[in-house]
Amino acid sequence: MTYNKLNTLLGLTCGLVATLVYIATVEKTVSWWDCGEFIACAYKLEVAHQPGAPLFLLIQNIFSNLALGKTGQIAYWMNIGSAVCSGLTVTFLFWTITAIARKVLKKPEEPTFSYFLQLYVAGIVGAMAFCFSDTFWYSAVESEVYAMSSLCTAVVFWAILKWEARADQDGSDRWLVFIAFVMGLSIGVHLLNLLAIPAIAMVVYFRRTSTINLRGIIKAFLLGILVLAAILWGVIQWLVGFASKIDLLFVNSLGLGFGSGIFFLCLLLGSAMVYGLFYSHKKHKYTLNTTLLVFCFILFGYSSYTMVLIRGQANPSLNNNAPDNVFSFLGYLGREQYTREPLMKGPYYDSKPIDVKSKAGYRKDESSYTPFMQFDKYEFDRETIFPRIYSQDANHQAYYKSYLQLKEGEQPQFSDNFKFFFHFQLREMYARYFLWNFVGRQNDRQGYGTYTDGNWLSGVKTLDNWRLGGQYDLSESQKNDPSRNTYFFLPLLLGIGGAIWLYRNNKSYTFVLSLLFVFTGIAIVVYLNQTPLQPRERDYAYAGSFYAFAIWIGLGAIAIVRFFKRFLHGRYALAAGLSFALLGGPIILAHQNWDDHNRSEKSLARDIARNYLETCAPNAILFTYGDHDTFPLWYLQEVEGVRQDVRIVVLSYLTGDWYMQQAKQPTYQAGGLPITIPAEKTKKGIRDYIPFVDRQLGEAVDIQQLLQFVTSDNPDYKVQLNSGKLENYFPSKKVKLTVDKEEVIKKNAVPTYFRDAVVSTMEWEIPGDNLTRADLTLLSLLENNHWDRPIYFSNMLPNDIMLGLDKYLVNEGFASRLMPVAVPNEQHTVGSVSALVDVEALYDNIMYKYNWGNTKNAAYLDTDSFRFSSMYARDIFGKTARLLLEKGQVKQAGEIAKKAYDQLPERVYAMSDAINYADIIDSLYRSGHRHLAGNVVDRNLDYVSQNMEYLHQLVLDKKNLGFEWSEIQTALDSVDRYRNILLEANDSKRLARVDGLRKQYQQWYGTE
Repeated sequence: MTYNKLNTLLGLTCGLVATLVYIATVEKTVSWWDCGEFIACAYKLEVAHQPGAPLFLLIQNIFSNLALGKTGQIAYWMNIGSAVCSGLTVTFLFWTITAIARKVLKKPEEPTFSYFLQLYVAGIVGAMAFCFSDTFWYSAVESEVYAMSSLCTAVVFWAILKWEARADQDGSDRWLVFIAFVMGLSIGVHLLNLLAIPAIAMVVYFRRTSTINLRGIIKAFLLGILVLAAILWGVIQWLVGFASKIDLLFVNSLGLGFGSGIFFLCLLLGSAMVYGLFYSHKKHKYTLNTTLLVFCFILFGYSSYTMVLIRGQANPSLNNNAPDNVFSFLGYLGREQYTREPLMKGPYYDSKPIDVKSKAGYRKDESSYTPFMQFDKYEFDRETIFPRIYSQDANHQAYYKSYLQLKEGEQPQFSDNFKFFFHFQLREMYARYFLWNFVGRQNDRQGYGTYTDGNWLSGVKTLDNWRLGGQYDLSESQKNDPSRNTYFFLPLLLGIGGAIWLYRNNKSYTFVLSLLFVFTGIAIVVYLNQTPLQPRERDYAYAGSFYAFAIWIGLGAIAIVRFFKRFLHGRYALAAGLSFALLGGPIILAHQNWDDHNRSEKSLARDIARNYLETCAPNAILFTYGDHDTFPLWYLQEVEGVRQDVRIVVLSYLTGDWYMQQAKQPTYQAGGLPITIPAEKTKKGIRDYIPFVDRQLGEAVDIQQLLQFVTSDNPDYKVQLNSGKLENYFPSKKVKLTVDKEEVIKKNAVPTYFRDAVVSTMEWEIPGDNLTRADLTLLSLLENNHWDRPIYFSNMLPNDIMLGLDKYLVNEGFASRLMPVAVPNEQHTVGSVSALVDVEALYDNIMYKYNWGNTKNAAYLDTDSFRFSSMYARDIFGKTARLLLEKGQVKQAGEIAKKAYDQLPERVYAMSDAINYADIIDSLYRSGHRHLAGNVVDRNLDYVSQNMEYLHQLVLDKKNLGFEWSEIQTALDSVDRYRNILLEANDSKRLARVDGLRKQYQQWYGTE
C-alpha cells in the first residue's frame, strides 16, 4: 500500500474512532446555554441570535431528518451532527500533522519502516490527543457552532499544506480558491476560522519566496492582517453597509420598492466580477484573475446569509432582530443588541460619563426608510488606550478593586490595564484554560480566582500543594470527582518537545504554527476584552489555539524518539519513544476525561424546561430572562411541540422594537400579547427610553393614564432634554391598577384560599429612572389583559426588571404567577417562607408534573446540572416542605421530602448542598422517614467534615483566602442547622457527631 493510501486510511480511521467516541458520549437531548435555540432554529430554519450561524443551521437541519419524524430524537441527531464534524476535524488534523512531519523529517534514501511509523504515530498522537482534550470533547457532543467552526479551521489549514506541496504545479492555486470558499462558508458558522488567515499568508510567502528576510516576513504578515480585516469588516459589514446606502437611494430618492437597490448592486457586482474574470483571463493577468476568483468564492460562501434574509421576511416564531430589510440585517450582523467592549480606547471603571454620542440610523416604514438618531456611545471624563478595566457594572468594579488591590478612593492608573490584562485576561481567561487541556483540571466548577474551584492541576502533589494548598488533605469527594483530571504535564511536555524539534528543523513552519497559535489564542483575548465574573467558563473560544498546540503534540512523538536515540538502540528508542508519546498524549487524556465528558445520561435541561412550561396554567404568558429559562423552552415548543399554548416572552429582548411587535403576534396555540400601543409610537428611535421627571404627584397614577401620558405626541406632555430635543417622560414612579374583584374570582385568576386576599387596587413603585419598551409592554398588558390570561414570571428573573411587580407574584414552583392579592405586613411571611406561595399548586407540580432528569443515578453531572439540582433542593423541595410543615400538613411535607430523596442526586457536589437539604431532612424526620433522613445527614456530614479538614488546611497554607471563607461559613451554618433538627428529632447518635464537629470548629475559628 502506498504512503498516500495508508495516510488517508489512517486519517479516516482516527476520525471514525473519534466520531464513535463522541456518539457514545453525546447528549441524548437538548443541553444548556445556546443549544436549545440552535436546535429549534435549525429544525424550522428560524433566525437565531446575532450575528447568526445560517450554514450551521442548514447543515444541522439535514441531520434532523435522520430522526425520521420522531421529534424527541431530533436534538440527539443534531448533537450527532456536531460529533461527525468533530470526527472530521480529527481526520484533517491527522493529515495536517503527517504533512508537516513528512516535510520536516529527513527522508532517508530508502524509506524505512521506522520513518513511516514515526510519521503515522505522530499523526495519531496529535489527532487523538486533541480528540480527547477537555475543551474540544465538550463541544463535540452538543449542538453548538464550535465543533463545525473547528472543522473549518482544520480544513483550511490542511488545504494550505496541500497547496504548498503542489505550488509548482499548474492549477495549484485552485487550493487557494478552495480555501477562500471554506473561509466564506465559515462566516455562516463562526468567525473564529478567519483568524487562520495570517498563518496561511505566511505559508504562501515562505513557499513562493526564494529569499526569506525580515522585511518580507513583515510585509507578508501585514498583508495577512489586511486580508483578515478586509473580510471581517469589509466583506461582512461594509459591503452590506454600502448596499444599505444604495437601497436607501433607490427607495427614498427614486421611489422604487424595498430591495431594489440590493438587486441592482448584486447585478452590478456580479457583472463586474464576470467582466473582471473574462478580462484577466484574456489578458493573462494571473494574479488579478486569482484574486477575483478568491473574492467570488468568499462571497459564494458568505451567501449562506441569504437564509437569514429569506426567513426574516417570512417572520417565523423565532426571528431575532427581524432582519427583513437591509438596515435591520446590518444591525443583525453588527450585533447591535449587545454591549460593545472597547478595544483600543475606552474608560476606566470609575470614569464618569460626560456626554452621549448619537449616530444616524434608518428603519423600514411603510413605503420608505425613515432616519432617526440612536445611541452610539458615552464619552467619559477619563479615558485610556488599551482599556482593560472599563466595565461600569458595580460587581465588576468591586472585583477590579480587589484584584488590583486598590484602596478605597484610589484611582486606577494606566499600568493597571496591563496588570489586569496579564494577570486576569491572559492568565485566568486563557492560560488556565490552556493548562486544563494539557496539564490537568482541579474540577469543573466555575472558577473565580479561589483555591478550590476551576484551577489547573497537574497531579504532581508537591507542586499542586505549593500553588493551591490543601492537596495532602483532600476529601474523598475531591479525590473521586470525575472532573478532577490530572495529566502530570505529559501532553504539555510533548507539545513543547514537538515545538522545539520543529524550531530546530524548520523555522518557517515554526513561525506559521506560532502565528496560528497566537491568533486563535492571545489575539482573541485582546479582542474579546472580557470582564470578570463571566456567567460561564469561556474556554470554547480558544479551541483553535489548542488545535495548533495539538500539532506540536503530534510532532512531539518524533521529538521524543530522537531524544531516546541518545540513550537507546534505534529499535528500542523507537518503541520507547512512540509508546511514551501514545501514553502521554491520547491514552492519558482518554483515561482521565472519559467519565466527565460522557453526557449520555443527561436529560436535566429538557426536563427543567418542561417543568417551567408545566408550571403555567393553560393559555398563559410566561416572561423569561434568557439562556437557561428560555432556550430549552424554545426547543420544547418548536421541536417537540410541548405546551404550545404558553406564550414565552423574553423580557430582556422587549427593549427592542422588533421584539415588542413580535410579542403581539400569536404562535401556535398561544395568542399574542394584548398590547394596544400603536407600533408607530415605539419604533426604533421613538421612545427608546422614557426618563423619570418627578412632578411630586403624591398619589399613585393609574396605568391607563400613565400610558396615555407617555405615548402622547402632545408637546405639553414632553420635557426638553439637554440636547434641546423634546421627549416623553413619566411623572411618577407610583402606579396603580384598579381590580374588579368579582371578575378576578369569576375567571379563577386566584386560587380559592387566596380569594379573601384579593385587593381592589394594585399599587407598586417602578424601581428604575426610565421606562423601556419592556416596561411599556408590561403596563399595556396589565391594562388590557383583564385577568383573561395567566401571567407568569420565571423565578430566574432579577427583581429590578419586573417593573416592581414582584410584590404581587405568587410562587408556584419554577415560575411565579401575577395575582392581585396581598397579605398584611405582619403576615407577609409564614415562619421564614413568603406567604405569597400557592402551596397547593407547588405540591401538585412536584408530585405529579415535574421531572428531574437522570440526576439520581447519573455517574456525573456537569456544573450547571449539579448547581441547579442543589438550588432546587432548597427552593423547590425544601421551601415547599417547610411551608407544609408550618401549615401542619406533615404527611404532605414528608411526601415532598421523599420525592426529593428519590429524585435528587445521591452524591454531594458542593458545600451548599449541606444547608440546602436542611428542610428536606427536617421534613423526613417529622414525617416518620427517619432512616432516609439519617442517610442524608450521614452523607452530608461526611462531606462537610472531610471538606472542612481541607478548607482548614487551606487557611493554614494560604493567608489570602477570599471566597473560601463563604464555604467555611456555609459549613458552620449547616452544622448549627443540623443540630437543631437532630435535637427536635431526638437522634442522639448523629447529634453527638454534630456536637463533636461544632466543638472542633469552635476551636479552629472561635465560633459559638
